[in-house]
Amino acid sequence: MSDQWAARPPHPALRQVVRRYVGYTQHGVTLPVHRGLPSRSVTLIISLAEPIRVVGGPGAEHGPLRRHCVVGGLHLAPVLIGQDFHQQGLHLELNPLGVRALLGVSATELASTTVDAGELPVPWARDLPARLRELPDWAARFDLLDRALAATIAPVTLVSEIQWAWRSMVAGHGGVGVSELAEEIGWSRRHFSERFAREVGVSPKQAARLMRFERSESLLRSGGWRTLADVAAQAGYYDQAHMANEWRSLAGCPPSTWIAEELPFLQAGGTALLAD
Repeated sequence: MSDQWAARPPHPALRQVVRRYVGYTQHGVTLPVHRGLPSRSVTLIISLAEPIRVVGGPGAEHGPLRRHCVVGGLHLAPVLIGQDFHQQGLHLELNPLGVRALLGVSATELASTTVDAGELPVPWARDLPARLRELPDWAARFDLLDRALAATIAPVTLVSEIQWAWRSMVAGHGGVGVSELAEEIGWSRRHFSERFAREVGVSPKQAARLMRFERSESLLRSGGWRTLADVAAQAGYYDQAHMANEWRSLAGCPPSTWIAEELPFLQAGGTALLAD
């Protein structure tokens, strides 16, 4: 399989909403179904080849979804995506607290589902895939994303306490306790949890699970670990069994299965060679 990847931060005007752009070209894909793993980001995927095929998980409850531009909200189960032999597209990671400014709907409205971006109240979603396909390279495509998204981003009012709590949770990879956050803000735990869920689309406890899980995935991708127990400890799990249970719940498989499916370039000793 021959793969090409490119990544770039968005224009500064977009960085409160968009974490990064990733472009990908894959030839010779043999894995029939990709697991779109849960994370702390709302995901925007734009295919420059065949339409994206969501065949299972959040968003496919009423049958497969086949579109060139899809948005996935925060979810606690894998999104199953049918893969073609050749694939090319762009993957954008969005801050759930800022998605209303970019997509016209809140993270709560997108939670636990995957939708056709063309059905959202944004002018760029319908023609952006075709415009990106016409460009010669990733730099030009990233430039077009900057222009198209920055031209339509709208001002929104965010709850400062929730912004602070979200940043604290991200910095601690989900390790800061809910009660501690609520006490620091000066709210009751119940009020904090309710306000957080209204803004983000998941509860603080669920967000912490997503952040720990994303941390473990990043560690597996980046390498440098000797055993899965090392990954579990660095990601903030009690032990390897705790991490394995979370992977079965959130990914639908244990880490070892995901490694075998998605990270074929592994040394015999267990160190991942594929960089994040």
